[in-house]
Amino acid sequence: MTPGPAPAEKCIFCDIVAGRAPAYKVYEDEQTVAFLDLFPLTRGHTLVIPKRHGARLTDYAPEELAAVLRTLETMCRRAERLAPDYNVGLNAGATAGQIVFHLHFHLIPRYGESNPFRSTGRKRLGDDEAGNVVAELSAR
Repeated sequence: MTPGPAPAEKCIFCDIVAGRAPAYKVYEDEQTVAFLDLFPLTRGHTLVIPKRHGARLTDYAPEELAAVLRTLETMCRRAERLAPDYNVGLNAGATAGQIVFHLHFHLIPRYGESNPFRSTGRKRLGDDEAGNVVAELSAR
């Protein structure tokens, strides 16, 4: 791996990678992990991240980005089990809406709702629903 930025003092995604914070993981390999968003926009809203900390795409070498994109592609195929359509999003920087400054892609299954990016409050994912979605997305 290419050396890069040190983990932020309080990076929740680094804590998930290190096993210090819980997550509903649906995929993991040596370089990446995918887990359910705790405040999903839609059912199955998944985050795909590199294990090594970096805030932006430009913090990673091409081979690291290739690993992230392979995982994203795997998760897109799995998301099609939930819904045929989905959005993939990346927010880079605070002005662009990035809240956690560790590179991550949002994979958001679409179920025909008019706008899942609504500004109203999002409900926290419950254990029962998380278990159901993890089962659907984890199986090969």
